[in-house]
Amino acid sequence: MKSTLPSRLKQTISALIFGLAVTAPAAQADEVLKFFNWSDYIAEDTIERFEKETGIKVIADVFDSNEVLEAKMLAGSSGYDLVVPTSSFMGRQILAGVFQPLDKAQLPNSKHLDPELLTYLEKVDPGNHYGIPYLWGTTGLGYNPAMVKKALGEDAPVDSWDLVFKPENMKKLEKCGVMFLDSPDELYPLALNYLKLDPNSKKTADYASTSAASTLLKSVRPYVRQFHSSQYINALANGDICVAIGWSGDIIQAQDRAAEADNGVAIVYSIPKEGTQIWFDMLAIPASADNVKNAHTFINFLLRPDVIADITNYVAYANPNMAATALQDQDISNNPGIYPSAEVKKRFYPGNVRGVKIERLLTRFWSDLKTGR
Repeated sequence: MKSTLPSRLKQTISALIFGLAVTAPAAQADEVLKFFNWSDYIAEDTIERFEKETGIKVIADVFDSNEVLEAKMLAGSSGYDLVVPTSSFMGRQILAGVFQPLDKAQLPNSKHLDPELLTYLEKVDPGNHYGIPYLWGTTGLGYNPAMVKKALGEDAPVDSWDLVFKPENMKKLEKCGVMFLDSPDELYPLALNYLKLDPNSKKTADYASTSAASTLLKSVRPYVRQFHSSQYINALANGDICVAIGWSGDIIQAQDRAAEADNGVAIVYSIPKEGTQIWFDMLAIPASADNVKNAHTFINFLLRPDVIADITNYVAYANPNMAATALQDQDISNNPGIYPSAEVKKRFYPGNVRGVKIERLLTRFWSDLKTGR
């Protein structure tokens, strides 16, 4: 997830090669940190700076979905000292006992965290005992104005979920291409919220195959070209699709890639007027971590305003560090798609823990939806 970068793929490959190259010798070092992060989700020099300042060698591996991380965490010993779960997943993982409480005395830089944003996390992590917010963002619409105008005309509802949740619109957009996130944890709550229902509903009836939200998603399913949580970035940037439900920083990354390519493609990020989910990617220490002190040292490093400002500049996702805003590129800090106004924030909802039974219903529904059942 990113901002103004020349090559995200290059970074990902480099990180993977680095991880493979250093795993064996680093594991024998006295000072080590085993870090499991989303791919392309840190500045190019962050880890190098940390290693130079502390002498702690970082073994960095990457993942591309919460499900991958959760499988490792619930299996027992993950082999990592620091991981980056999304807050809604972290909430149920806390209940499963996979994390250890943070020692706030080792995290003096947590004083920079925005207390308003911390309140969103109270329901999944009461008292913020287990996680520190790393980066945050929203789920919205990325679209190509010219292509959407051609398909739907001047009055296309680009400020509303009507764009993708009304079959009559999706039928017209099908030719230019629409992609959805491959994430029931994102899409189903969006559908519930659009229908003016509780996006964090714990009523099993709201997740039945005949429920209003299920019916809504099935009604637009025939017009969705692909469900994927990263390929929409290049697809938008290259003009291969005209609309995507995606994450804020990824859509802005698509803008940057199109600008770098100078291919005449314009991309806009829209937070629909009906509201959307605000999500946080957290820093958490597994209960099985071997290098707990080093994990705290790295978290405190990431909480430094200058460090997290560089990361936000690179990945184009907002951070919760109040002192970092002035240090960031102003086109990032002043971008309402990255840092929405207080008025827009009123329409946000966090993802909460729904319970095992509902998660199973949701998983089953999503599998059926993608296969067209």
